[in-house]
Amino acid sequence: MLGYAGWYSDNYEYTAEILFFIPFMQVLLIGPVVYFYSKSQLNRSYKLSKKDYFHFIPAILYLMYSLVVFVTDVLILDDYYFYAVRRDKDLANWYQVTGLVSMAFYLVLSLRYYSNYKKLLFATVSYADSILFKWIRNFMIAFLGILVLRVVFFITNPEWGEFGSQFWHYIAFSFVFYYIAITGYSSIIKQIALKGEKLKVINVFEENIGVGEDATKHEENDKEYKKWKDKLSQLMTQQKLFENPRLTLSDVANELNVTTKTVSSTVNSGFNMNFNDFVNHHRIKAVKTKLDHGEHNKTTLLGIALDCGFNSKATFNRAFKKSTSLSPKDYLEKISN
Repeated sequence: MLGYAGWYSDNYEYTAEILFFIPFMQVLLIGPVVYFYSKSQLNRSYKLSKKDYFHFIPAILYLMYSLVVFVTDVLILDDYYFYAVRRDKDLANWYQVTGLVSMAFYLVLSLRYYSNYKKLLFATVSYADSILFKWIRNFMIAFLGILVLRVVFFITNPEWGEFGSQFWHYIAFSFVFYYIAITGYSSIIKQIALKGEKLKVINVFEENIGVGEDATKHEENDKEYKKWKDKLSQLMTQQKLFENPRLTLSDVANELNVTTKTVSSTVNSGFNMNFNDFVNHHRIKAVKTKLDHGEHNKTTLLGIALDCGFNSKATFNRAFKKSTSLSPKDYLEKISN
């Protein structure tokens, strides 16, 4: 905008020269900020440690470099020395390429952290879909897509400083910007709504749940292992714990008076599922039983799903199709036929 307004160009007669010395593009700062922001959203107890500040050193060094350029050209020499080439330092090829690599690196780190969060979440609560923070994942994927386009553009036109020919890049970035704003805001609204459901705030990174343990750890005590597996099945079939839409791994562990690690390893090894899928499996069985007995003729399908522990229509539909390979309506047609 400043460029096309005539305030920022290589025509010094019309340019507010101070704008050349302002580091508008903080491409070495974006990556670390996105990464640590994502960690703080997914892990509420996370705080920056002293070693984390090392990630900001490249951005700080570039700011110091910009300050040296300003002091030399404006305050000391009062002439263009660094800017003798009449080109903004933010558009230097080395800076743009380094920034692109930095952003891609931290976005990949963020996606890996999100993947770990998702795995732990599905192993900890029965309402994982409600607190998945999908908008953060989608934002990072969209941002990576723009970086890929940037690389393609650089291959076809290696001149980073041609603003006009890069208009599509800024348009694409603006879409990502609006996506962040809209989905981020809607996520806040959703979180406020979920507070009304009194969903438990759980930090999955602090839960000692033993995700991924297999049956080999139980070979030395098969009887003990089978006992917990049978008790876990009884809790679901007899006490119907799955009807609690806010059921967590710790709730089940408290019922059995064992550690969450024991319950998690039993679910993973004995039933070959994560905790979220295990609970939804029993919810789906209860829904199918009600449908087979004609409950859908007395109440709505959503009402049946809510009675069986689901907290939303979308979650119910996804879980039902994952379990039966059919949508709820298709299943109704099948049993009717």
